[in-house]
Amino acid sequence: MKNKTLKIGVRMMLVMSVLFILTGIVAAQTGDSADNVNTENAYKMIGAGLALGLTGIGTGMSQGQIGAAAVGMLAEDKDRFTHALIFTALPETIVLFGFLAMFLL
Repeated sequence: MKNKTLKIGVRMMLVMSVLFILTGIVAAQTGDSADNVNTENAYKMIGAGLALGLTGIGTGMSQGQIGAAAVGMLAEDKDRFTHALIFTALPETIVLFGFLAMFLL
């Protein structure tokens, strides 16, 4: 269990470091010189990326477990398809909140 958690943590740190590097590249491509890069805008871009990226990661992790449980529930009782569909679609709304937060930043 700890090995799996360590792998997930390393992957998330890698994604976050790539995000920080891409923020500098995007700021450089907007025509700003290195002296005129506004750190507030850079942090806004990082925050927007984190808002959408982390909600997507969290949704994917939760939806995998919910999907497996829904398939098991349907294997036992086919009449509970509506419940399985609702529980499977419910985590996807979290990504919508992250998408909204991305535009609010």
